[in-house]
Amino acid sequence: MQKVDRNPIIVDPFNTDFAKRWSWTTLGKALLNAAENHAKARGFGMMNLNDVNYTWVLSRLAIEMEEMPTVYEKIEVCTWIENLYRLFTNRNFSIVGEDGKAYGYARSVWAMINYDTRQPANLEGLEGEHFEPYLAPEIPCPIEKQGRVKPLNDDCLVKVIDTEYSDIDMNGHVNSIKYMEHIMDLFPMEAYENGRNLKRMEIAYMAESYYGDKLLLYKREIDENTFDVEVRKLRRVDNNAEGTGFDECQQGSETIVRSHLKFQ
Repeated sequence: MQKVDRNPIIVDPFNTDFAKRWSWTTLGKALLNAAENHAKARGFGMMNLNDVNYTWVLSRLAIEMEEMPTVYEKIEVCTWIENLYRLFTNRNFSIVGEDGKAYGYARSVWAMINYDTRQPANLEGLEGEHFEPYLAPEIPCPIEKQGRVKPLNDDCLVKVIDTEYSDIDMNGHVNSIKYMEHIMDLFPMEAYENGRNLKRMEIAYMAESYYGDKLLLYKREIDENTFDVEVRKLRRVDNNAEGTGFDECQQGSETIVRSHLKFQ
């Protein structure tokens, strides 16, 4: 079986932003769908794993776009597995136009975890999961790997939100791409106007959040075009007679996501 999957997509009007560009959240969903299609066709997709009480979780994602395709353009989202390690696997993507133009690339890191214990599986020791024929380290992905974002100070807090029904995915936690949506909403419309584009977004997923959680969003400006973002959730506390509530002190929080954004 071939190592690379090609997923044809037409940029429809309902998945573009105000500038008629393909939206970043739709791009993020397209990457995850491509990953699932690739894995499913080879016997280790989400539903295959659910049958044996495992699931995939996204650990890191870096997307770098030279340009966003616009409405009605025909594109392909291509994906392949770069490498496999004991606890993680690297999966890469390219976003290519009908004429072969490369709009951008993405790098991702995934872990397979036990659905009940949330502990990672040993990918190298799994019986029946034969990744080796599908590894393609020779295929280039010409963007930098994900870096590390330093913790943000408490005074960088800019927004507090509650997780709702629409945030939750089939695994019962907040969907990976919903964090991308919340992060991009921290910037005003002006940040995306006059041809200005988000060029690169890195996201490190560090923990899970669930329905009803209260999320704290922090933002730090590095320079005019570069920002760090951190998402934390308030820890739940048992107030005895008052029932379960939240520790409203920022020190009673857990980091869920750290992100790095660069505009052009």
